Amino acid sequence: MVSGWAENNRGFIPAMKVQDLTDELLEYMPDADVDIILNAYIYSAKAHRGQSRRSGEAYISHPLEVAHNLVKLKLDPTTVAAGLLHDTIEDTLSTPEEIKELFGDEIYQLVDGVTKISQIHFASHEESQAENYRKMIFAMAHDIRVVLIKLADRAHNMQTLGSLSEERQRRIARETLEIYAPIANRLGIGWLKAELENGSFRYLYPEEFRTIEEKVAKGKDNRALYVEKVSSRIMKELKAVGISGVVEGRPKQFFSIYKKMMDQNISFEDVYDLIGVRVLTESLGDCYSVLGLVHSLWKPIPGKFKDYIAMPKPNMYQSLHTTVIGPRGERVEVQIRSEQMDKVCQEGVASHWSYKEKVDGDEKPVNQQLLWVRHLLENQKDLKNPKEFLNAFKVNLFPDEVYVFTPGGDVIALPCDATPVDFAFEVHTDVGCHCKSAKVNGKVVPLMYKLQDGDQVEITTLKEASPNIDWLTFVKTSKARSRISNHINSEERSRSLCLGKELLEKEICEYGLDPVIEMKGEAFKEATQACGFNSIESLLMGIGIGKLSTHHVIEKLIPKEKLEGKESREKTLIKLKESQPPESSRNAIKVQCFNENIFIRIGKCCHPLPGEPIIGYITRGRGVTVHHIDCPGFGDIINDPERLVGVEWDAGLNEIYQAHIAIVAADKPGIMATISQSFAECGVNITRANIQQGSNKRAYFDLSIEVQDVEHLNQILEKTRQITGVIYLERIKDFNKNSPIKNRLEALS
Repeated sequence: MVSGWAENNRGFIPAMKVQDLTDELLEYMPDADVDIILNAYIYSAKAHRGQSRRSGEAYISHPLEVAHNLVKLKLDPTTVAAGLLHDTIEDTLSTPEEIKELFGDEIYQLVDGVTKISQIHFASHEESQAENYRKMIFAMAHDIRVVLIKLADRAHNMQTLGSLSEERQRRIARETLEIYAPIANRLGIGWLKAELENGSFRYLYPEEFRTIEEKVAKGKDNRALYVEKVSSRIMKELKAVGISGVVEGRPKQFFSIYKKMMDQNISFEDVYDLIGVRVLTESLGDCYSVLGLVHSLWKPIPGKFKDYIAMPKPNMYQSLHTTVIGPRGERVEVQIRSEQMDKVCQEGVASHWSYKEKVDGDEKPVNQQLLWVRHLLENQKDLKNPKEFLNAFKVNLFPDEVYVFTPGGDVIALPCDATPVDFAFEVHTDVGCHCKSAKVNGKVVPLMYKLQDGDQVEITTLKEASPNIDWLTFVKTSKARSRISNHINSEERSRSLCLGKELLEKEICEYGLDPVIEMKGEAFKEATQACGFNSIESLLMGIGIGKLSTHHVIEKLIPKEKLEGKESREKTLIKLKESQPPESSRNAIKVQCFNENIFIRIGKCCHPLPGEPIIGYITRGRGVTVHHIDCPGFGDIINDPERLVGVEWDAGLNEIYQAHIAIVAADKPGIMATISQSFAECGVNITRANIQQGSNKRAYFDLSIEVQDVEHLNQILEKTRQITGVIYLERIKDFNKNSPIKNRLEALS
């Protein structure tokens, strides 16, 4: 017990507050072991002994308030203990090793995560930068509890902001409004979002805050009477039809009022939804019954109805919103939701592990509304308790992005596995084109180094440096790939022009003619046009790249009589097919180094789809073969860079491509029909189907389908994954097929 820790000096406060904390936690987790909380309090009180806040309070009061905010979110003892310890590494003589030894690795990781986030330097507050900072916080916190502790910390800091200087007040308030309040909103924690927004509003716009505060207070009594009248009428009707529910007034947040006034350019008096009520029911079905009842009492305003139950917000929020013409012609906004939905609205992601309902006598987590959470959990299903959920829930809100610092402190968002070269091109094209080397966190790293969240990247440039074709094998951003390809293509154009000129001059010389004279005359211009080219330069490049044979040019340039008797000769040049290729391949892909048509084939070794990174390879006698940039079969030909050309998808065309997918599903009647129906809803045609029965009541599907691009394919895959009975699903590429599909899938499932 901590009853002995009751001295009220600058190191300790009455232990009763700690007891209140544990008592409140035991109300929602009766079997919780609260000793870890008491031990954390004792350690934190010792570590912060002699420290005080700017307000004059003992410093330990802050960790206690943070812990209380975490209890309000109904978090587990481990998280609450970490809240008590969250400032020990940063603000006391405590060491990471000591925290880990005394409280274990789990609590240490939470405390360390909060410490790292607290050390982020928010150098800029432009909208794009603010969004990047928010994403960085999520990315750096590998456990969602780290973010929740930081939010709880910031909420109490906003309550005690008055003791700081005006400059610091404004800086922290803006940071809170732009960074932390949106995070609370993204996690669906309504009360925390409101606290952070209103606290920020008070210090950023003090005059506007006081004005709205006064106006709200002035009409408070009249609104209260009106809301009571509306609430009583709704309750009367609910009882009449046998619906259990609670009707309450809905307080309007000051910042919400201000934001609506600014966004809609209206006065305070025109903010009609200052009058609002909320109806809480027992079930989803009752929500819609109440909606019909309200609309029967008062006329609804057209266009002012929102169904967030059928279409939940990304942060899990569910509710019915309707605005009606209430008594005396006043506009009234009515929100209708179940008690469960209201809990999710207030606690957001935290409600997932704190709220349970009985389903057929069994206790199961309520997760139908938490689709975005379930996506993050991947295959983690049927989580039984808070600890299990928290240990499994690794923040992965932005799995495809990494956030790094410039030397100036700005944040740059890049794709996952991005490299210093991607970073260089994102900063500026010239930086990328002249990139020589890179430093990450002060240490020299290879250019193919994979950047991590929070890395500070510095690029060294050299005027003589230029993009290397090998960079195409590891860069991730389309910008970097495009710039590198353009540079290489520019060099390729020059080489092709020189080669084409050299080959044609040699051919003309073999006929005993002077190439200088022949290539300047009108006859040569006519021959160029006859070969289908608009300029001499394009003709020479066509010869250099292998699109056109020199013999074909000679036939147009030299009179027929001079050609008679000449024997056909072996050509050393690459000769590409001159027949028109199929429209689907020829038109959908553009070769970047010239504008004319050329025979193009899709590589059967990797089957790239529009939207995926590609590169072209000049195949002798067969035109340009297009490969996925990561095609394993591409390794053998990358050693011949002279034959590489840049290619790109033509976004303006709507072509159809083949894709192969494999599915493992439960072997039950109707499963194929369900899958086929899902494909049909996405506008997908199945061109081939191979279905096999396996062991353990499994069915294996090897399908060929027609898709428009990789985005279309991903849409199909995502929709199919949601089908009940589908166990495993993946896209199959030919180069991945190391074993028969059934055996491969059977092993994976």
